[in-house]
Amino acid sequence: MLVLTASFLEGQNADQTGKPTKRKIEVLHADEVIDVSERSTGRKLTRLLGNVSLLHNEVYMKCDSAHLYQGMNQIWAYRKIHLQQGDTLNLFSDYLFYDGTSEIAIVKGNVELIDKETHLFTDSAEYDVARRIARYNNNGRIINGENTLTSRIGIYYVSQNLFNFKDSVKIVNPDYIMTADTMDYNTDSETAFFTGPTVLEGDSIYIYCEKGWYDTKTDLSRLWKNAVIDNRKQIIHGDSLYYDKPGGYGEAFGNVNIADTTNSIVIRGNYAWYYRDPEQFLVTDRALFIQISKGDSLFLHADTISAITAYDTISNAFRLMRAWYGCRVFSEDLQAKCDSLSYSYQDSVIRLYTNPVIWSEENQLTADSMAVFTRNSQTDRLELYNSAFVTSQIDDIRFNQVKGRMLTGYFENNELYKINIDGNGETIYFLVDGDEVVGVNRAKCSRIEIFVDDGKIIEIYEYQNPSGILDPPQQNLDGDLRLDGFEWLDGLRPKKMSDVFKKP
Repeated sequence: MLVLTASFLEGQNADQTGKPTKRKIEVLHADEVIDVSERSTGRKLTRLLGNVSLLHNEVYMKCDSAHLYQGMNQIWAYRKIHLQQGDTLNLFSDYLFYDGTSEIAIVKGNVELIDKETHLFTDSAEYDVARRIARYNNNGRIINGENTLTSRIGIYYVSQNLFNFKDSVKIVNPDYIMTADTMDYNTDSETAFFTGPTVLEGDSIYIYCEKGWYDTKTDLSRLWKNAVIDNRKQIIHGDSLYYDKPGGYGEAFGNVNIADTTNSIVIRGNYAWYYRDPEQFLVTDRALFIQISKGDSLFLHADTISAITAYDTISNAFRLMRAWYGCRVFSEDLQAKCDSLSYSYQDSVIRLYTNPVIWSEENQLTADSMAVFTRNSQTDRLELYNSAFVTSQIDDIRFNQVKGRMLTGYFENNELYKINIDGNGETIYFLVDGDEVVGVNRAKCSRIEIFVDDGKIIEIYEYQNPSGILDPPQQNLDGDLRLDGFEWLDGLRPKKMSDVFKKP
């Protein structure tokens, strides 16, 4: 056995301070050393056999055997390769080529790089010792914590604890699988950074984005560019999404779209937050609620729209939706405006507050407050409380008018067909023959029943001490043709979906 401890000082250079700078590969140990010359080139080399140990610039290398080219400061090492740098990095392989001048190591065969909690497995790799950068180009597998990462191409920046993956990138975790074209991964924080189309899919979550990051330790994520989160209850889109999976909390910014496929509902806006348990959300900045129906979808706009999970007297959970400040509603058969409203999923009732107005075909309905009862996503009936008033236009100066303390309207196939007025009923009703107005009826009674066809009043029945007069038509509008509380608010009516965003 021969042990070499020489440092090959004759090949060293000096830095500006005059201190020697180690450049030559140092042989620390070999069971057998043989100096030979290559027949084909005549280059001199040293064969190192058995328990070989080498050192170069604080990098230790071990192997079964090696060829050392002293003139070129290069080494070819074979079997049981172990390269060690610092206290944490260990590189294993079947074959090693190392250039002492460039400080580049090329390893092949059962390559394994271990750096603290990170294990890299591949068939071949290049390791830049000076810059502490490892590269592979033919498929690699990384194990870090609970995550197993694979890709065709990878670069590991050891000093930064950062991997850059390209081509067929995949993270497999017990709770999800993530795939991407390009990804950066910090092995210390266990955070993935996306710079291309990326999908994360688990039993209860689906995430897509083209830019963002995901902390695999804490299950926190921030997503940009075509971002989507599907939590199996809602599908959330936005320019930017933040999601805290353990806390069940999320935020969305810019072009927000929340689709509740179970209840056929879509919520839109430019900002939203969401809690999973108890389930609740808030949307603002051009907030829009859409109740999807095959025949006629309903659109609601307000400054702010929210929904919370509420409970009845026997602790059954149901959703309660609220909208406030400048509410406007549009559907083909029904339009409305008010300052605020609520919608209970328990009884399917929409309640409108503060100067509410509902338009149904040719009829305008006003009251102090209102309730719209729905069934199977269609209007079933509506109730107007205190100062109920129904108005429909005959011409520029004439309006049919009905008022009373309380009103109930009945719908069939989303069309108003009957109106009941209870308490202090009053009417002004014009009799029309073709296009000609032939008379006007004024009446008062306790209860009124009105039948409507195709949006027009066709019959009025007055009950309980009715009194009234029938006059010929008048050419000029005067005070007698207006009931107290009359207002014609057609200018506020949303006549198409985009009108819900118009300011009064």
